[in-house]
Amino acid sequence: MLKRRLAAVALAFMATVVAAPAHADDEPSTTHGDCGPFFCVGSKSAGKAGGGGHGQPSDDKGQTAASSKPEQPQCTIRLSDPQPSKDSQFWEGHTDGAIYEKVCPAGGLIWFWAPTPPTAAQVDPAVLAQQAVDKMLLRGPQVGITPKPGGRGVVGMPVYLWTATGAETYGPNTASASAGGVTVTATAKVSKIVWSMGDGQSVTCTTAGTPYQPEFGKQPSPDCGYRYSQPSSTQSSGKYHVTATSTWAIDWAGGGQNGQLTETRTSAVDVTVAEVQVLN
Repeated sequence: MLKRRLAAVALAFMATVVAAPAHADDEPSTTHGDCGPFFCVGSKSAGKAGGGGHGQPSDDKGQTAASSKPEQPQCTIRLSDPQPSKDSQFWEGHTDGAIYEKVCPAGGLIWFWAPTPPTAAQVDPAVLAQQAVDKMLLRGPQVGITPKPGGRGVVGMPVYLWTATGAETYGPNTASASAGGVTVTATAKVSKIVWSMGDGQSVTCTTAGTPYQPEFGKQPSPDCGYRYSQPSSTQSSGKYHVTATSTWAIDWAGGGQNGQLTETRTSAVDVTVAEVQVLN
């Protein structure tokens, strides 16, 4: 009799366990977003198919109500306080910067070293380099030429080409830009000037050129010059439209990176060149 009673109790207990809802299976599966070294993309939870799943609110019709709130990042970054000793492995051999803590709901606590306070949006040093260049106000050449604009040259005579060597017209020109604890410094200098002479010919000079002086007489420019073989009267305007295009070579460094940029600037003048008049 006692054995039959014990068996009945055991069967009743087993029936109770089987009939109980399997909450572990019914719970929503939580997929956490990708946690980078500085921030997490986010996370999202999805209930089981069908209305009334656990983890999501339901309306009075038993249908699952969609959440209208956007997903929020699940990880936070904070300065570790107190800082680990300098011989700790977290410093990775560094003596600058600091140790930070990344706390993610699914990933526990992670310590890491960073040279500057990390932010959710990493600063791109190349973007800062361009911002530094924009501060420089780089200009086209300040054109110097013989014959002077408004004057008159002669076919076959030496033409001198040059530019003023200021920071904005030739360089060097230096500027910096900063964001998020990163500073980038850029230095620009003209690497070449291409002179389009208006008659279909061009001259490329890798110097600023030599300004003409009266004592030079008919000597050609030592580094940047030209000679016209036809008068400007061959042009519809009666003048040669001379353009000077500078190529700025820009080196930048900062944020643990370095690189080069190139900018061009153009200036123009009109000059008159006449044929030599021979008197009998």
